[in-house]
Amino acid sequence: MTLTGKVALVTGAGSGIGKASAILLAQQGARIAALGRTGEELQEVVDTIQKQGGEALIVEADIAEPSQMQQAIAKIIEQWGRLDIVFANAGINGVWAPLEELDPQEWQKTIDVNLNGTFYTVKYAVPYLKKQGGAIAITSSVNGTRMFSNTGATAYASTKAAQVAFAKMIALELAKDRIRVNVICPGAIDTNIDQSTDRQDLEEAQEPVEFPEGQIPLTDGKSGTSEQVAQLVLFLVSDVSSHITGTEIWIDGAQSLLVG
Repeated sequence: MTLTGKVALVTGAGSGIGKASAILLAQQGARIAALGRTGEELQEVVDTIQKQGGEALIVEADIAEPSQMQQAIAKIIEQWGRLDIVFANAGINGVWAPLEELDPQEWQKTIDVNLNGTFYTVKYAVPYLKKQGGAIAITSSVNGTRMFSNTGATAYASTKAAQVAFAKMIALELAKDRIRVNVICPGAIDTNIDQSTDRQDLEEAQEPVEFPEGQIPLTDGKSGTSEQVAQLVLFLVSDVSSHITGTEIWIDGAQSLLVG
């Protein structure tokens, strides 16, 4: 599953799934452009990769800003002259609230980061992927794709569903250029993103559902890990999955089948 000689852009690389994926892809030989909003978190990832003998570059950018993403891609090309892999992973949970209490600005912010950010990341990378073919993986979620029971997560779930449609559209469009596009739909994973979710007045809106053995059947309720998701990312961007495109894969221990 070697990635030797390839250049990979990983967004949201400073923590969680992005961090684990950047390190794993580097271990397989890829040169890593670690993109995030703050250099401090990214420096730790780059240091880890370099200590293991890999190559990595810090790229500070806000994925919701098209000009910053253009500059980010230009920086990668200036450094290494090519781009082979894009892991569009960065995103936010945003505000979870009953519909009538969800502020339009919060709705728009979630769309700007999760959907528009994915669009900008892929759009500006595609001209360079076309030169030799490549692979794109996008982090969606069980929410909005197979699970709809997280009351109040309307903005988040809508962006996650839209990412799947986006991936399927471009998978067909880019197939002639030998660019594969797939989507990862994690369930409960031990990352920091859940800690930053702003939940507002959801008690009355939620439907009461209890599962005696926990919501993740495969592990009796225990969450998955970023490293497990990273292994799926590696599979999807490597030649091992060379005939897979336009596909979403759930990695949730059957959580979405139970909770749906």
